[in-house]
Amino acid sequence: MRHRHIQRSGLTTEHVGGSTPRRKKNARRSLRIQKSKPIVSSMRFLPIALAFALSLAAPAHADAMRCGSRLVSDGATRTMVRELCGEPSDIVTRTILRRPYYNLHGRIVYYGDGLIEVPVEIWTYNFGPYKLMRRVRFVDGVVEEIETLGYGYHEKNTAPERKRTYE
Repeated sequence: MRHRHIQRSGLTTEHVGGSTPRRKKNARRSLRIQKSKPIVSSMRFLPIALAFALSLAAPAHADAMRCGSRLVSDGATRTMVRELCGEPSDIVTRTILRRPYYNLHGRIVYYGDGLIEVPVEIWTYNFGPYKLMRRVRFVDGVVEEIETLGYGYHEKNTAPERKRTYE
């Protein structure tokens, strides 16, 4: 009884009866058959990869803004921002209604059922066409959020032009 087997070396061999395998004279070399990895072992890393991808996809909020060599971050006052960055190119003033609260050792505690009016100002800084614009949101006079916008623009000269006379 003859059986053909493929060994790991890729050569075809024959068994004759109970004897040891021997090579055929015209045995062709075949590609090695590699053992495939089970899907379960590669799926073990799927939750880790998914968590990493989701952490990169989270929206990023800027907590600071650079004005020259100075840094403005959350918690700065309007006066400090104006002193460090100069006058903004646009200011929008609004009010929001909020429940009254106080800060008790880093924990916000709300009290009362009424609402109070809180002033909100949004300042937009245009640093020119080659830099990104910034939007700074002040709630009750303190920086709460700094947002990065698109590239700035050339501001038109607001000074009155001199009349030129041609003689």
